[in-house]
Amino acid sequence: MEFDYLIVGAGSAGCVLANRLSADPGVTVGLIEAGPEDRSPLIHTPVGMAAILPTRHVNWAFKTTAQRGLGGRHGYQPRGKVLGGSSSINGMIYIRGHHDDYNDWHALGNEGWSFDDVLPYFRKSEMHHGGDNDYHGGEGELYVGPAHRHVVTEAFVESALRAGHVFNEDFNGARQEGVGYYDVTIRDGRRWSTATAFLKPVRQRRNLTVLTNTHVESIVLQGERATGVQALIKGTRVHLKARKEVLLAAGSFGSPHLLLLSGIGPRAELEPQGIAVRHELPGVGQNLRDHPDVVLCYKSSDTSLLGVSLAGSLKMGKATYDYLRHRRGPLSSNCAEAGAFLKTDATLARPDIQLHSVIGTVDDHNRKLHWGHGFSCHVCVLRPKSIGSVGLASPDSRVAPRIDPNLLDHDDDVETLLKGYRMTREIIAQTPMASFGLRDFYSAGLHSDEQLVEILRKRTDTIYHPVGTCKMGQDDMAVVDSQLRVHGIDGLRVIDASIMPTLVGGNTNAAAIMIGERGAEWVAQG
Repeated sequence: MEFDYLIVGAGSAGCVLANRLSADPGVTVGLIEAGPEDRSPLIHTPVGMAAILPTRHVNWAFKTTAQRGLGGRHGYQPRGKVLGGSSSINGMIYIRGHHDDYNDWHALGNEGWSFDDVLPYFRKSEMHHGGDNDYHGGEGELYVGPAHRHVVTEAFVESALRAGHVFNEDFNGARQEGVGYYDVTIRDGRRWSTATAFLKPVRQRRNLTVLTNTHVESIVLQGERATGVQALIKGTRVHLKARKEVLLAAGSFGSPHLLLLSGIGPRAELEPQGIAVRHELPGVGQNLRDHPDVVLCYKSSDTSLLGVSLAGSLKMGKATYDYLRHRRGPLSSNCAEAGAFLKTDATLARPDIQLHSVIGTVDDHNRKLHWGHGFSCHVCVLRPKSIGSVGLASPDSRVAPRIDPNLLDHDDDVETLLKGYRMTREIIAQTPMASFGLRDFYSAGLHSDEQLVEILRKRTDTIYHPVGTCKMGQDDMAVVDSQLRVHGIDGLRVIDASIMPTLVGGNTNAAAIMIGERGAEWVAQG
């Protein structure tokens, strides 16, 4: 099969690319996805993510190397393996990050990536429930609406206000700091993934071919030009050709992994695996950045909170009936309905921690279940100084990459997380939360820095925002230029979250979609 453009990965950026490029009837587009069609009801029912998260159902469910900063534990990295990618299994929170996060990219020499430059592309994609204004789009494909509100969610926001924090009605507006309710990619009680928003409406286009359950093994190179990919379809090895460009949108683990398997990357990573160096590019797989996150877990006697009990089962049965009839109620919730962007030091220019208030107990990525009901709150460090890497565990493309996020390796990250932990405790201690009878699972009675740091190292992991492994820039460790072209290889771009040179302060799905929009325009321009 031969196409003008081959897109590897039908995730947050890949579906946007497929939509925008196939809008030109004069070109042909092939979209390749390793996972299946997005037919699972767990995808489309928002609360279904709680069942997807701990399993391998439409989920790569990667594991990390042993993490020194986590006491030698192996971390867990769920990523979407399905049309829509991680937008089909994530928490559906729509956050762009702080304005200056993008100004930082521009200051690093990446022309066209300041906040003023990228805002039109955020707005282009967005169909905001409040309509079109200076910060939001009203006519895009991606529906962005208000989250469901449980009573505990409202109590959390009120508690944060009583603890001295300010209310923010729009985290994606003029300012980010404060506490408030999240906007989410849920429409009429159903997840609004990038597959739903961007791919489904254009599947009938004759110039667009979608290949699911297709495993890409390597990029085909002719000299210093990418001409296609080698892939497995139902066990048969095929050569898919690209007349114009190969576009990698396989994410912060998949894109560098594929470059390395193709002989593009640092010599020290390739030669030990017996892979010939086709193009030495030392930054491939380096600069892995992710938000370290710890969850405060509380038990509650309030059966309106999500949990496992006889009374809860009866309520869930009623909720299921209500959801099937009206697409409302707790099954329509993304569970993390409110949050906050806070400063651990008032002199900081930007918030350095983010909170996610959750209407149930999430322990060890929902892999550890507790009898009864509860509440939890995530605390994450927005700009960690610990930096990791992605590499090869094997020359076999079917073996997962080696993932080392290096969480909590830097002492400053531990200090920031500790401050955030204490600030969250202070919020939970306020009167509005008292009626839920919350009892701390893991840190009750612990107050010293030493005791709490021990808890942090035992319980911290990722909140699923890996970026940076094919970073954009002009320095020696950059993988792509400011128009996302791979340095030294013609006809090859990386267009996904891996190109971020630094982390944005918040959930990364909205930024990945923006990167897809930005990249599609440059590809179309040639």
